[in-house]
Amino acid sequence: MMRARLLSALAAWLAAAFLTLSSPLRADGLADITALYRQGNYAQALERVNAYLDVRPKDAGGRFLKGLILTEQKNYPEATEIFLSLTEDDPTLPEPYNNLAVLYAAQGKYQLAKMQLEMAIDANPGYATAHENLGDVYARMAGRAYGKALELESSNSSARVKLSLMQEFFAKTGTPGGVPPRDPDAAPRQ
Repeated sequence: MMRARLLSALAAWLAAAFLTLSSPLRADGLADITALYRQGNYAQALERVNAYLDVRPKDAGGRFLKGLILTEQKNYPEATEIFLSLTEDDPTLPEPYNNLAVLYAAQGKYQLAKMQLEMAIDANPGYATAHENLGDVYARMAGRAYGKALELESSNSSARVKLSLMQEFFAKTGTPGGVPPRDPDAAPRQ
């Protein structure tokens, strides 16, 4: 679910970035790398995006794509650095904040994810993906709270029912543990 949103947001974000590129060669380079990424060829995509960034180290689209590739490779520390630097370079872009939130949520760091999603929404109040992801984060936080309530008071039937509902909800959405499911045909929506 979240992975599919990430992929469609990437496509939209890269399309907008392509409009601002002055050279068709630059757009084609990222398009080819994006195709490798979508095919799941992360090692090759990373190699190509690194070469692309060697020539254009400040290119936001290339850096964003590198962050997505590193996320797929579960290299969360380096992906986090990239998305943080993108937020510093242009705090008006909501996508890097959303990507940071996805990284933090995948690691169970829901408070940090919540803060990043709020920043994404501040940057663009109409960014539906961030609103949906914020809802997912709140749901995860609620599940943790119900679990803690049961840990403290195992006879709490209300908390047990609510926790069961949260577990059922996440089982139906296919995101156990807060990690987005893999969908090789989808584009990242971050």
